Amino acid sequence: MTGTLDETTARAAVLVQAFDAAPGPQWTTEDRAWATRLAAETAGADADASRFIAERAHHALQRLAPRDAGVARWLARRTWRPLWLLAAIGGGLALGILVDTFAGRQRIDLLAAPVWAVIAWNLLVYLGLGVAALRPTHHGATGLSRWAGLGGIGLRPWINRLWLSGERVAGTAPLQSASAAWLRLSAPLSTARVALLLHVASAALALGLIAGLYLRGLVLDYRAGWQSTFLDAATVRALLSWLLAPAVAVTGIGVPDALAMQALRLTPAAPSAMATAAPWIHLYAAMLGLCVVLPRCLLAGAAAFQARRLVRRFPLPLDSVYFQQLLRRRRGGVPRVHVWAHAAAPGAQAALGLRALLARALGEEVQLTLAPVTPFGDEERMVQGVPAADLALRVVLVDLSATPEGQAQGRLLQALQASAAQPPLLLVADEAAFRRRFAGLPERLAERRRAWQKLADLQGVALLCVDLGAPDLAAAESSLQTLLAR
Repeated sequence: MTGTLDETTARAAVLVQAFDAAPGPQWTTEDRAWATRLAAETAGADADASRFIAERAHHALQRLAPRDAGVARWLARRTWRPLWLLAAIGGGLALGILVDTFAGRQRIDLLAAPVWAVIAWNLLVYLGLGVAALRPTHHGATGLSRWAGLGGIGLRPWINRLWLSGERVAGTAPLQSASAAWLRLSAPLSTARVALLLHVASAALALGLIAGLYLRGLVLDYRAGWQSTFLDAATVRALLSWLLAPAVAVTGIGVPDALAMQALRLTPAAPSAMATAAPWIHLYAAMLGLCVVLPRCLLAGAAAFQARRLVRRFPLPLDSVYFQQLLRRRRGGVPRVHVWAHAAAPGAQAALGLRALLARALGEEVQLTLAPVTPFGDEERMVQGVPAADLALRVVLVDLSATPEGQAQGRLLQALQASAAQPPLLLVADEAAFRRRFAGLPERLAERRRAWQKLADLQGVALLCVDLGAPDLAAAESSLQTLLAR
């Protein structure tokens, strides 16, 4: 389930979520409860989930902004500037106009003109976009939205580093967390915007190249010719007839016959081309328009449409534990958690530690249900018959001392993920026994954590390693909120 807010409101909600995940002097547990109560009152009982989240973010920022100057600075950061679009157009036009100038010649080499390099590069880009658009993403999306954004994927890491750099220097931990969360959630929007810039710049480059050809043709006597070691005039004519077929169809200008092409051949005895380049300029301009300008404008339009749609209706993952917890508190419901312990039942102290941890993250009213111990080889049967639809969270509890196995704990995780209703799933590894056994060997603890993390990554679930016998509730809660917000 996703909720839709405008981009500005969604950023505010993500920022408040980061402060909710790390309560402190600036934003206490009492502040969180106050914002939830006030939002429930101002939004009204009939308001949808998105309206409630927006109202809560608005009220929360009324207290947060005066307490942390970084909040206003974070919200004021511009994620998009129309000037960037003008810069892309201007830069593309200027580069295109200068391309032929760099060559420093008054001759168009029919086989090695810069036009062919530009067209070939763009055709490769279209091929790559087509292949990538047919491959489903992890959201299963294909089609126009994928075409709109794929052009900007290569620059995303650079954009991420640029966005995070300011918060690394001066931002508090919640602001850094908000930046990371926003980068993850806004990736489709950022990609569509970068794709828009790239498509517009490419179209402008082709237009600049066309303008350069015609402008130089007005004041210079452009000539056309060709040279090749291996090709004869008949072959060159056939090749150009095939390559320029779209332009010939649009302009009505035909490719000369083999005899005329032979006269255009450049040789040591005839190093200067004698035929005017005017018809060839028309043909090459038409090819640039058909193969670059028109497709890039269409792609730019698709990217602009996608970006505009996401700005107006930015999707938030309301099915995450964080938002479900807020919505449940608005309704006055009690969060329920079902726990599957693998191979061994948790001790009383571990059960109390898990209860305390979940209470910090989900509220003191959380209800914990421990399923019978899941024995080896019986993982699929143990998940049957559990009403998962009304659960806030599902937990698989293991002992860190156990060896992570895909055919054991992995089977249980797979069975839970395959169920029809899918509340968030969390793998919790209790470190208590392992810490007692290897108290003086921290490297063993790190090694075992990596082994369990590898299994969790393979199964696509979040992992929380914690000493349930004596949990650091503040640190564990922060880690848990971060994991469940993904």
